Amino acid sequence: MRARIKTALRRLSLASFAFRLREWLRGFERAQHPHPSPDGFPLPPAKLIVLVTGSSDSGWYIESGRLAVGSMCNALAEAGVEPGDFRSILDFGCGCGRVIRYWPPLTQAALCGTDTNAKLIEWCRRNLPFGKFQLNTLQPQLDYADQQFDFAYALSVLTHMPEDLQQPWINELWRILRPGGYLLITTQGAEYISKLTDSERDRYRQGRPVVRYGEAASTNLCSVYHPEQYVCERLAQKFSIIMCRSRGAAGNGNQDLYILRRPQ
Repeated sequence: MRARIKTALRRLSLASFAFRLREWLRGFERAQHPHPSPDGFPLPPAKLIVLVTGSSDSGWYIESGRLAVGSMCNALAEAGVEPGDFRSILDFGCGCGRVIRYWPPLTQAALCGTDTNAKLIEWCRRNLPFGKFQLNTLQPQLDYADQQFDFAYALSVLTHMPEDLQQPWINELWRILRPGGYLLITTQGAEYISKLTDSERDRYRQGRPVVRYGEAASTNLCSVYHPEQYVCERLAQKFSIIMCRSRGAAGNGNQDLYILRRPQ
């Protein structure tokens, strides 16, 4: 048993080193034609952009954020929800503001963001004055009051979180939502089956999530794939499921999109 643990740790260390080396190299890539800011606020440096998009391309950082907000607004509208009616919005896993920076023209809601990466939160605090940003730990505890938010979203956050943390985090997001409030999440679903090994596909088709490098939680090295059945029957069991759209999350690799509502 001890030998197997040492082998697993060694493999994780090597994979983590290779992954972080790739991120470091990408962080030094520079676009030949830098893209202007779409909203007058600064753009993050490449080393931060690569942490949230996997690429240092500022153009994709801009476009993916725009697409993400657009897909959320379209999905909410189809569900009969107007973002302009929200009084408070939480971006859970806000990174360096890729998405939250698009909300000010769309709503008067109080905007908050939280993330596990201190460098990303510090950049948001210095450069995005319209929002309030907090650092959160990997453990499911947010420094917000019960029933504080009308709307919270987690774009490609559960995709980097081991299974034992997912339900506790869903419960924590339930806690900070007002009765009748909405939670929007995205997951890696059917679009990603071709990336799985045969044994992983078997697990996925049995309705069980596939977790790679769970020890590297909250980093892009940790990658999780969610069957729709698991999301609807396990993660969302306390919520009403308003929408379940396969490949519906533009700007996030065509991940699956779910809109959940905390009952009144």
